[in-house]
Amino acid sequence: MTVDEFTASLENKTPPQGLSLAIQGLWHDAKGDWNTAHNCAQEQDDEEGAWVHAYLHRKEGDKVNAGYWYRRAGKPFSNAPLEIEWETIVMSLL
Repeated sequence: MTVDEFTASLENKTPPQGLSLAIQGLWHDAKGDWNTAHNCAQEQDDEEGAWVHAYLHRKEGDKVNAGYWYRRAGKPFSNAPLEIEWETIVMSLL
């Protein structure tokens, strides 16, 4: 799936089939459903899930919790605008 296809899928009611939980989390986040996004990220217990988890807690404003998840993901704490970080993670995980 391309980034453009992923972005176009945001017009749908459900995420496309076959996506990892981390990517599903970003899909739900883009739809404004932080809780479902967080649940998806939390269920994927690896570095990709941790990266999305970190982004979500940074978006929430919980920098301490975000820092923990960035470390679990092996990523530096991001100071990029949230939209840019979202796009970066999507491009990396697709």
